[in-house]
Amino acid sequence: MVNFLAPALAAALLGTASATLVARQTAASTTSTGAPTAVTDCAVTSSTQICKAGTTEFRILSTPSSALPSSYTGCHLHATETYCFYNGQRGEVLIEAANAPAATAVTTTAAAVTGAPTAVSDCHLHGVTVFCMWGTSEYQVMTTPTNTAADAIPTALTDCHAHGTDTYCISPSGDDVQIVAEGAEASDTDTTGEEPQGENCHFHAGVEHCVGAGESESGGTRSCEKVTRDYNIPLRVGLLFVILVTSAFGVYFPIFMINWMPTKTHVVFLVLKQFGTGIIISTAFVHLYTHAQLMFANECLGELGYEGTTSGIVMAGIFLSFLVEYIGKRFVMSKVAANPGTVSRLSPETVTVLVLECGIIFHSILIGITLVVAGDTFFLTLFVVILFHQMFEGIALGTRIAQLGQRSPTEKTNHPTASEIEQTTSPTPDSLNSLKAPSFSLVKKLILASPFALVTPIGMAIGIGVLQQFNGNDRNTIIAIGTLDAVSAGILVWVGVVEMWAEDWMHGDAELLRTSPLVTFFAGFGLIAGMIIMSVLGKWA
Repeated sequence: MVNFLAPALAAALLGTASATLVARQTAASTTSTGAPTAVTDCAVTSSTQICKAGTTEFRILSTPSSALPSSYTGCHLHATETYCFYNGQRGEVLIEAANAPAATAVTTTAAAVTGAPTAVSDCHLHGVTVFCMWGTSEYQVMTTPTNTAADAIPTALTDCHAHGTDTYCISPSGDDVQIVAEGAEASDTDTTGEEPQGENCHFHAGVEHCVGAGESESGGTRSCEKVTRDYNIPLRVGLLFVILVTSAFGVYFPIFMINWMPTKTHVVFLVLKQFGTGIIISTAFVHLYTHAQLMFANECLGELGYEGTTSGIVMAGIFLSFLVEYIGKRFVMSKVAANPGTVSRLSPETVTVLVLECGIIFHSILIGITLVVAGDTFFLTLFVVILFHQMFEGIALGTRIAQLGQRSPTEKTNHPTASEIEQTTSPTPDSLNSLKAPSFSLVKKLILASPFALVTPIGMAIGIGVLQQFNGNDRNTIIAIGTLDAVSAGILVWVGVVEMWAEDWMHGDAELLRTSPLVTFFAGFGLIAGMIIMSVLGKWA
């Protein structure tokens, strides 16, 4: 819980949050209780901010230290006093009637009071424990302050309300804090062991959801409404181009490396390729499969009639990848067999790369959207994680695109070239399986890699466009994100395990069956490093 007892932080964030308003009554535009529901049309006149509720004017005697708000909303009663919020409930101001003297603090009465407290004041220390008064009753604040200086203790807690059988009040910093009458014991309803606070909001798979204060993830009351957050639009637009440059660097770097230094960098490229394999496998299981499972377990979706929904969709993605590659390979082999003297422009290797890129693109556009719609408090953390995610995924895809039409030194010594295949009137299965994609120039490779570089920034642009409407806990949104994540997971499982891992290490023509022990060790190290690094990033994205 944010420490509600640090007024220095509260002052920095909220300005003078207890600013007093005095009304000049010209006509009434209030609720039935005589209190306005909001004051608007605020303007500065002679260095004083004036706001209106209907035709009633209110003068702000002490304004926030930050930019002056144009309105104050959510006006409500604390006992007999009326308060309004500003800056999305970050600050609170007191409204006084025109003929009443301005209040400088929440008053305390020694008169006998009954029922539940609406506010507590005259807060003081007993040792290191904070107590506040409600009438003649003393209440303990169930939080230990880190700063026990007398001037570090808030003078009052307001807007007291019930959470079940417990009573909570709002601190000057806007947090919910529990209070307990002297001699009573606080109920132990928090199964997570954390202190209650207004709402516990966090991110699953980049989507924010909240549970009530003091409630556990499994037992809490889930809020499925859109959570309104602060969004720094210029920052998001600027970082969109940072993601674009990083994605382009990751996917283009291996292509330029193998074209400019094909011989000298063979071992480095081999290790980098295995690093990319580890990235793809970790992305499939830790990021996509797990995130899809979290989406379909979201309480806002409702209870699924079939618990294996996520696994079923992942299997569909695996089968879809297999089917596309199988049909593509049969098509290529039939064309080569029918025309032995002609080298097909579409090879099984090209089909594999296209399937891999589709699996990456499906979830990359979702990454862009969920990055942008994250609140400012989490945005920069998520951005840094996505930045590395995109660079590593780009390297994984770029190494496979770079190798189109290329042969490794071991393949060159064990397999015929394309010109040799052209001279064969009856091509063998081995020659068909080893056929590499012909005529893949640098420009063609860059064009093939470009969709990956562009798709996440496109997702971010879409997210910026729907920023004020996007609700990650909407049922249709959950189904769409969960389904695309699960399908993408299945595609990457097939490509990562079968076409990348097994193809490089286990098949009869596998390059790593013929490398030296030292090169094999470094390749294995790259594979494991890719898995570990991407799995660690899965903690945040």
